[in-house]
Amino acid sequence: MKLFSQAKRVFMITRVAIRYGLDDQVLTLLKIPALQTLYKVMPWKWKKREATNPAEGLRCALEDLGPVFVKFGQVLSTRRDMLTEDYANELAKLQDKVPPFPSDQAIGLIEASLNQSVDEVFKRFDREPLAAASIAQVYSASLQDGKEVVVKVVRPNIENIIQQDIDLMFLMAKLLSRMSNTGKRLRPVEVVAEYEKTIFDELDLQREAANANQLRRNFENSPDVYIPKVYWDHCAPNVLVMERIYGVNGGDIETLKRKGTNMKVLAERGVDIFFTQVFKHNFFHADMHPGNVFVNADNPDDPSYISIDFGIVGSLSLQDQRYLAENLHAFFNRDYKRVAEVHIESGWVPAHTSVVEFEAAIRTVCEPIFQLTFKDISYGKLLLRLFQTAQRFDMEVQPQLVLLQKTLLNIEGMGRDVYPDLDLWVTAKPFLERWMDEQVGLRAFVKNASKNFPKFVEQLPNMPVTLNEVIMQYHQEQREKSNKDSQQSLLLQQTIKQSNQRLVMSIAGASLLIAAVIDKGLSQQQELSTLGFMVGGIGLVLLLLALLRK
Repeated sequence: MKLFSQAKRVFMITRVAIRYGLDDQVLTLLKIPALQTLYKVMPWKWKKREATNPAEGLRCALEDLGPVFVKFGQVLSTRRDMLTEDYANELAKLQDKVPPFPSDQAIGLIEASLNQSVDEVFKRFDREPLAAASIAQVYSASLQDGKEVVVKVVRPNIENIIQQDIDLMFLMAKLLSRMSNTGKRLRPVEVVAEYEKTIFDELDLQREAANANQLRRNFENSPDVYIPKVYWDHCAPNVLVMERIYGVNGGDIETLKRKGTNMKVLAERGVDIFFTQVFKHNFFHADMHPGNVFVNADNPDDPSYISIDFGIVGSLSLQDQRYLAENLHAFFNRDYKRVAEVHIESGWVPAHTSVVEFEAAIRTVCEPIFQLTFKDISYGKLLLRLFQTAQRFDMEVQPQLVLLQKTLLNIEGMGRDVYPDLDLWVTAKPFLERWMDEQVGLRAFVKNASKNFPKFVEQLPNMPVTLNEVIMQYHQEQREKSNKDSQQSLLLQQTIKQSNQRLVMSIAGASLLIAAVIDKGLSQQQELSTLGFMVGGIGLVLLLLALLRK
């Protein structure tokens, strides 16, 4: 039955691919002329179709294939290191607008998860959903104390549907990577694996609630952004109850302008929020598209943001933060050599990479950007180009940096929509300089000293014992070294003594032999005299002993 279901799904995927001309794109990737020629005479190719933009065709096909493929397209749109700009921009248009599932099913799931009836938990529960997305559905309600909330419920049986489609995606990805070098270069298997992790993480609404709580603590009492409260008593892995917020959608620029909103302040605050999350909190909302961002414009001169949907978050290691900060700082100083060195020092490219060659490649990519004014520079695209250049030098793309780049592109895009003259660098520079100072300057010393002081106080009573052990160990090592040196010195003395003895014996033996020969010559006898024979014999024995002596 499962095999039949999968075969049916493969047939439907193939039909949709043909409908939007994706079959031609696959054949182009395979680069098999005979197969391409044969395919052109297939019956479904007889009727000429209107040409379809390949990127638009892919987006339409994913929408037709359903919510799992829509979500996959959204994740794929973040991998701008692998896609051309037209594909990435088109896939970014994918929206989670799918038909809702019956509210009776949603209520059944809520009651089963919370072990209470809806009437016991909520004073009011609207049966008409506020929104329906590919993974979950959202309802409006109020708690027994009258507080307005939204209730998010994961779609029934969605895990099985997702797993079936992911299995098919893996199959198609493996075939694509084996059939052509281009397919292998796109790393489709890695992309599907990354998507699998992302989408199953989003299915756990308690994980999303924990992310929301963390962000709420980070921005507590902040004038820039408000994070709704989570009601943990009414949460489960597939149910999330959160404070309801009211505001203007971040993408509704006309309404914001009609309200007289100070757009410059709003745009700058968006940038402040991003860099605060990245360099101060090290915990950032990684899905900041306009649908997840609202604006509180009650006071038009002092607008603020309201954020929702915390299923995808990111964080960076200290090394990643330094990599990002130093790269941006060096870039804006046009110090391309430092950009290359930072890549190598961070380990993102192999240590054997030529700094000179890497610097030249980075200069080629980055120098044209400086022909633009600062406000016209896209920093998200700058990061993308740096990553793409580094990949030529065997840099492996890190998921956390891809999430960061996607978030920066979202923030930058929203900021430019709100206030076209936004200069991201003017806002970002103070954060980068402050962070660099905190990492390597006097602030870093004071910060690390303060951080480690409690550990020092805790270990202080043990210091005398520890110091004594260190001293004893040092003396023991010195004695062992001294003994070893004495043994080596004695061995050297013995070697020298033996060499001297050999030298003396060799000289004595040679001298006696020479003396015997001279005695024979002086006596003008044909044979050695008895004395000469004895002297020569002794000399020969001494020479033999010298040669044989070790």
